[in-house]
Amino acid sequence: MATEPPSGDTSDTGDGTGSGAAPEPRGPHGPGEQPDDLALRLCRALVCAAVDPALSSVLLFDLEPQLLDGAARLFSRLLGGARQPGAPLVVLGATSRDEDLWTRPVLRQEADGIAFHLEPGPLIQADDSTGAPPPVVLVPDLCRLSVAGMRGAVQLLGADVAVVEQAGLRHEARPRARWLAACSSADAGRISNHLLDRFAIRLPVADLRALDVESLLGSLPPAWLAASARAVDETGAPAVTVADETIVRVGRLLGPDTGVRRQLALARLARALAALEGEETALVEHCDAAARLMGLAVADTPRTLESAAGGAAAVPPAPRLVPRPRGDTGKHGQGEQTERRRTEAGQALLETEPAEGIGSAPGGTPAALTSPYPEDSTGVLRDFAPLRSPWQRTAGTDTRRGVVIGSRRARDLNDLAYVRTVREAALHQRVRRAEHFTVSAADLHSNVRAGAPERMLVLVLDHTCRGDWDWQDVLAPYLQWAYTVRAAVHVVEIGGAEAADELRAESFALRSVRDPRLLAALYRPLGRASPLAHGIEQAARALRRAFRQHGSGLAEAWLVVVTDGRGNIPLRASHTGRLGGPVGAEGVEDALRAAADIRAMDRTRLRVVVVDAGREPYGSLPFTLADTLGGIVIDGQGRGPDAGGRGNAGER
Repeated sequence: MATEPPSGDTSDTGDGTGSGAAPEPRGPHGPGEQPDDLALRLCRALVCAAVDPALSSVLLFDLEPQLLDGAARLFSRLLGGARQPGAPLVVLGATSRDEDLWTRPVLRQEADGIAFHLEPGPLIQADDSTGAPPPVVLVPDLCRLSVAGMRGAVQLLGADVAVVEQAGLRHEARPRARWLAACSSADAGRISNHLLDRFAIRLPVADLRALDVESLLGSLPPAWLAASARAVDETGAPAVTVADETIVRVGRLLGPDTGVRRQLALARLARALAALEGEETALVEHCDAAARLMGLAVADTPRTLESAAGGAAAVPPAPRLVPRPRGDTGKHGQGEQTERRRTEAGQALLETEPAEGIGSAPGGTPAALTSPYPEDSTGVLRDFAPLRSPWQRTAGTDTRRGVVIGSRRARDLNDLAYVRTVREAALHQRVRRAEHFTVSAADLHSNVRAGAPERMLVLVLDHTCRGDWDWQDVLAPYLQWAYTVRAAVHVVEIGGAEAADELRAESFALRSVRDPRLLAALYRPLGRASPLAHGIEQAARALRRAFRQHGSGLAEAWLVVVTDGRGNIPLRASHTGRLGGPVGAEGVEDALRAAADIRAMDRTRLRVVVVDAGREPYGSLPFTLADTLGGIVIDGQGRGPDAGGRGNAGER
């Protein structure tokens, strides 16, 4: 229930005065506070998280999804103070990666052009800034957070100094971000204890039904809002000491087997409440108020127990009476059991009752826990090494990765064809005569996908090196191998007279060697430009894309380069489309640099062959290119290796 802002009406204020004056805001545990007002408790917990950097993380259990946005806006407004629209928001989920959290590429104008630079990412971008509100990191479901997000939370939450070292970035500063996460109490046992202990403030909010940001901000004392705004520019904890009695009270409330992080969190929350009240010392009363704020069961203080020691002893609670089953008279003799076993076939053992939902709560929803530490009472097995990325192993190709070529009747619920399923169900709606649109099991259809290739052939054809010899003879063994194993083909053409741009290489992908475009590519007329560097770069890009998309499904790949090594177009000219001035050996050097990227690929699945055109002078260029690629050289007048890849007599 949201707290309405003070108004000037003449209704009863609840204190018996009946005057029209607006009631003054109450303290954290004043006489006007309602213990069941979860919205006000949530607001006060967020204020404490904004005031004390040691309480920078808040975990809400069983929060309704539609209220998550309101809680994030409330936290952002508290951190921003009078600033609008408040602190920035960073959302983490199951797809968050390390590259998205720690670094951010930025374009900058420099003297020689535009360049890329790496800057701190969204988690650490506000660590060095002063005056700006810290960002709010929102985790809608902590149980589904990615491994990268969990590692970031463990590293930043509660840390005095965070050191981040990424490629091109080294960052060292005090974390300023505030974290707000939501989680189901039933799933708390599946989360790592290292991650749960980082959240200092925990609050069960299963009964929260509404959250009015403006009303909650208006119900807070102005001093609290001012303290929250001042905390943006401060990096230390509030100047409040914690009394020894308070520390002892923390141990009694949490129990002897509680970890140190929980005790520190409760003591720091009591310190924050004392600082908001203007006190210099956190007393036992502040500790009890902090425990009630988090939903802990608070017993009487030691002083109250001493005063009640002379009174009557506490009456033990009456034993709980368990109702007997219907028809039970209390006699459990052998005759009755025999009579029950002889129930006639078809007769119901129990009378039919109205249907009830699964669970103790209405509607079948399981009852939510009210403790801020639900992981202590859940019996769910946790994952082994949850902060480590799981192994990814696949056996062969995945049938759900290919291109969709049709549909068929579904055998399971994987990879459903939704359009075909809905269309099939629409044909039978009039026959079924249902009030609503109905989909039956007979309507389900799944996608039919083309199988992902397990082998691949990449051809780099330099037309400028083809003179009076026919390279079809030397390429025939590789084409035959690709036809036999049904390999995919990727062709890169260099120096063709019919090219759209003679400064750039052209490439296209084929499903097999039976495509007529491959035969046409073997007999292009000769051109005058040889963008060899751009062709090697296109081949490297095709191989990298194939290894990334098909993963371990790509068992073998061949790269066949037919060239004389005389690249006369630099890579910059191919990218810009402009050629100015003499180039010299720049085109050859760019080709060797592009070939170095291919050498770094998986050598257990990639084989490289350079077909030497045998042109003089500069007959050593194909050998230099083969050494850079990490492959072998085949004489253009010989023939390539057979389908098994056992080599060839024409190797040099």
